[in-house]
Amino acid sequence: MKNSYWVVAVVLLGVSCCFIQVVDSSPGDSDSLYKTCVEQCKNTGCVGENCFQHFRFSSDGVSADGKWYMQEPLYLRWKQWDCQSDCRYHCMLDREQERENLGKAPVKYHGKWPFKRVFGIQEPVSVAFSAFNLAMQFHGWLSFFLLLCYKLPLRPETRKPYYEFSGLWHIYGLLAMNSWFWSAVFHSRDVDLTEKIDYSAAVALLGFSLILAFLRTFNVRHEASRVMISAPLLAFITTHILYLNFYQLDYVASCSMVIGSPLLSGLYLITPELCLICIWLAECWNMKVCVVMGVTQLLLWAVWAGVTRHPSRWKLWVVVVGGGLAMLLEIYDFPPYMGFVDAHALWHLTTIPLTYLWWSFIKDDAEFRTSELVKKVK
Repeated sequence: MKNSYWVVAVVLLGVSCCFIQVVDSSPGDSDSLYKTCVEQCKNTGCVGENCFQHFRFSSDGVSADGKWYMQEPLYLRWKQWDCQSDCRYHCMLDREQERENLGKAPVKYHGKWPFKRVFGIQEPVSVAFSAFNLAMQFHGWLSFFLLLCYKLPLRPETRKPYYEFSGLWHIYGLLAMNSWFWSAVFHSRDVDLTEKIDYSAAVALLGFSLILAFLRTFNVRHEASRVMISAPLLAFITTHILYLNFYQLDYVASCSMVIGSPLLSGLYLITPELCLICIWLAECWNMKVCVVMGVTQLLLWAVWAGVTRHPSRWKLWVVVVGGGLAMLLEIYDFPPYMGFVDAHALWHLTTIPLTYLWWSFIKDDAEFRTSELVKKVK
């Protein structure tokens, strides 16, 4: 019974966190003045004295009168800055200026902080840091590739590297570069397609990193053993990516269904743990999956660094500790400074030096394992 109370307490905390995040995450777009501004903007194409030309176009870039020469430019259609998005953006800036004059703190609109565009880019600082991370991943992967192929000895019979995990690290490098590329695209313009691709790429990278952590820390070298470990994880990761792309849950509808339905209300009174766990997992499922995969691999690398005699284990410690501290920036969310730099952008900044050190450890590990294997051969 005592354990069941702990379960209820933890689940209630999770539900409350999800509820606060979803319901209270966008107080700006519930403001009546903001709503009035958006409606007036849709009718006039102006927010105060600021007017923009494509209020006459629909979301597919076709003008209201249907004339071909009045179609919206291709670069604007690709960005999908239609009438509604532009009205929301300019009304948001207008309302935030009024709030600043009254000494009030910024608030979120439609789940996002009020960022200022630069050349049509929605979050320019996050885009820049994502591009830097992409460049750092490419530099690390390329230097790792050159080390294996041109600096370290190769097996004489196959002309392949001695390092048993070289192929896995190549896949990791490609997934990492893919993830940071789509991160830059997503922060450039947040639409449904870019959001799904960015989340999918991040989950794929995080999942493969977990598989790689298991294989390297336990020194799994046989193909059959690798398949046994990787197959269930790959199946789960693939299923989760499909879940993100093809299934959506309306949290408010779920809550109202549980609270409002007489049958489910009675079930809630009888077995509250079951109902709360279902709601908690359904809404916060992606966050839970990512946190569990991230923390698990951090623990694997941390324990391995503590028990191994690897000469570069200090680099691994720095990456593990630094990565854990950097995650605090995701928890401590604050409004963007001057409309550009927020906690998420700073998190992207901290991953740049950690990425350089991480690839340095990977190269040291390749050199260390190669030297050990060459000694055994001789």
